[in-house]
Amino acid sequence: MKIAVDVMGGDYAPREIIKGSLLAATEYKQEVILVGDEERVRAEFGNCGAGSLISIVHAPEVIEMGEHPAVAVRRKRNSSIVKAAQLVKEGAAAALVSAGSTGAAMASSIISLGGIKGIDRPAIAGILPNENNITVLLDAGANVDCKPQQLLQFGIMGYLYAKKIIGVVNPRVGLLSNGKEETKGNESNLAAFPLLQKAEINFIGNIEGRDVFNGAVDVVVCDGFVGNIVLKTGEGLAGALLKMMKEEISKSCLAKVGTVMAGPALKELKKRLDWTEYGGAPLLGINGVSIICHGGSTAKAIKNAIRVARDSVNNHLVEAIRKSVEDAGTKGVGGKFVKKAN
Repeated sequence: MKIAVDVMGGDYAPREIIKGSLLAATEYKQEVILVGDEERVRAEFGNCGAGSLISIVHAPEVIEMGEHPAVAVRRKRNSSIVKAAQLVKEGAAAALVSAGSTGAAMASSIISLGGIKGIDRPAIAGILPNENNITVLLDAGANVDCKPQQLLQFGIMGYLYAKKIIGVVNPRVGLLSNGKEETKGNESNLAAFPLLQKAEINFIGNIEGRDVFNGAVDVVVCDGFVGNIVLKTGEGLAGALLKMMKEEISKSCLAKVGTVMAGPALKELKKRLDWTEYGGAPLLGINGVSIICHGGSTAKAIKNAIRVARDSVNNHLVEAIRKSVEDAGTKGVGGKFVKKAN
């Protein structure tokens, strides 16, 4: 199994992307295809070292962050992200990873791989830490406005991701709203609530913002507008808390001594709050594995994103989603997930 990595996408491309790929090859014994400008890629190899599990596919063009995704994908067919998606389509790679333009990564994945029958729109499954483990949030930014049926589809896909990839036996799925009562929420949420109730997933009802982080739920369902704000707010809050903690510790000698004693615990806390530990977010609902990474991804984030891609392939995530929705009598609702009428 090979994973195609768009080495030209991201704030620190291509160096950090290549370093992360080499780390993944070394640590996971994973074959990686570096897709990008071959001259630049080989120049970086001189600094990072090469691995026998690494190969290169030349892609001279780059889709910049400011370009219109759909237009750029069609015009720049030799760009790194388009070539990476094409490798998956052709079967030369089992998955793709990109830290470049989210829109371009989505457009390339959808155009090359197509969507799963029964899924209206693919969704980005973001990962956030909670008090007990991690929370899957979708949609994390792919769809600004969503219909109730699409929120149902997000709930089913999130349930399967939490079960197959994270390992939660019976993931709890909650609908993010402004109150836990069934009557709370906007029109889309109010209409989605009974649909999620009828689905054979562990739907626990409406949840509030605090529940994203307190461990009350494993999967959070919301539209991409809200989801992206929640995801970015969580990242910013984690960074701010760590910074404030360091500032307060530096003010007191006693606190510094205490920090040394609490070193292992603080190190583990920092790890749990570090978004790079979670790698990237899968684009669920397409006929293939596509992992979308943060634009500021470092080598560690890319390494972990490749791990997520590998695990998604090995655990047959796409096949599980397809099986759950493709034979639906009602669009987007998998047969085995629909409760039979009494």
